[in-house]
Amino acid sequence: MSKPNRPEPVKLISSIFSANKYLLAEVLKELLKEYGRADFISEFIPFDYTNYYVKEMGQSLIRRFVSFEEVIRPESLPEIKVFTNGIEERFLSDGKRRVNIDPGYISKYHLILATGKSYAHRPYLRDGIYADLTLIYRDKTFHPLEWTYPDYAGKNIIEMFNRIREKYLVQLREAET
Repeated sequence: MSKPNRPEPVKLISSIFSANKYLLAEVLKELLKEYGRADFISEFIPFDYTNYYVKEMGQSLIRRFVSFEEVIRPESLPEIKVFTNGIEERFLSDGKRRVNIDPGYISKYHLILATGKSYAHRPYLRDGIYADLTLIYRDKTFHPLEWTYPDYAGKNIIEMFNRIREKYLVQLREAET
């Protein structure tokens, strides 16, 4: 019989994209206010993997990734997604999103994103939020899965997540001592 154990804390990350750099800065400030200091903020990255958001958010979308210094409990992901949905709603214009915020976390074994959309690989968590298993870690790197979004499967993005995971592992080791 397996005995339930409390899971290890995980590394909170988020993707933020918009057509407006100033809006990205405002959203980042709100996330930092809520979740504490960042230990990584990416450069601006063109979000050009899909046209899915163009009708709602416009052309020339740009993205930033952020990871937070403070680790979190994995079970807090739904409340984080609900919070970020609230930020997206506050910045609506004519009923359309101007910013997209995709929170998630890195663990030793995978990268999970939070989503409000159900699908076969997305187990339900709570409060209308599902967990999207986006990348798995094996053989010393993250690997995409058949359903991984193309932007998360890119070599540069995977290398970025590998570096964030290394910071996270240092945090776990320091917490043990």
